[in-house]
Amino acid sequence: MNSSRDNILNNLLKHSIENKPSEVVEKESHNPLNTKKKVESLKNMLESVRAEVHLLTSNSLNEWINSELPKRNLSRLLIGNNTIQSNLGLTFSDDFDVTFYTENIEKWKDKLFNKIDVGITTTTGAIARTGSLVLWPNSEEPRLISLVPDVHIAIVKVDEIYETFSEIVEKQNWSENMPTNALLISGPSKTADIEQVLAYGVHGPKELIVLIVS
Repeated sequence: MNSSRDNILNNLLKHSIENKPSEVVEKESHNPLNTKKKVESLKNMLESVRAEVHLLTSNSLNEWINSELPKRNLSRLLIGNNTIQSNLGLTFSDDFDVTFYTENIEKWKDKLFNKIDVGITTTTGAIARTGSLVLWPNSEEPRLISLVPDVHIAIVKVDEIYETFSEIVEKQNWSENMPTNALLISGPSKTADIEQVLAYGVHGPKELIVLIVS
């Protein structure tokens, strides 16, 4: 019996050694995308999964938000804090009721879940080839901003669009500055029931609006 067991173990060991994966993973070979192509790829990939994408300049960002959102009856906004607003150069008109996420959630849970239309966040970057947004939720921009409201507006800087996930990890030096929570978003929240009927917004925002800013 021991002989049979040993034979089986030896065969398994031999098989595992013969099929041991290479420890060296070669980088994917392809023609690098220039900035224009990265923007196009990101936009096309996001739109293919029902996200809305707009190409703006830093000067037209304010104009788009202040003119477009009222047309959609979206006036109750949630943003991280004053620093985030200042860094983006955002100024909101009197048409909006702006809430800053500066207090413990228990103090304003009802407002978050019932009286907020739009959550506005920055992004750490985006991945052109997969159409993914990369967020690092933290105390300034908690995860709930991009999760709870029906509409999530994500602001992406053109110079922070990377070709692949491995590139953003390398270029942003994640190995030395690993986030506690890295979030990849590739479209609005969607799910399907047993009959494969798609529903949007069940487990997150039903609309994703991406503003790519140059």
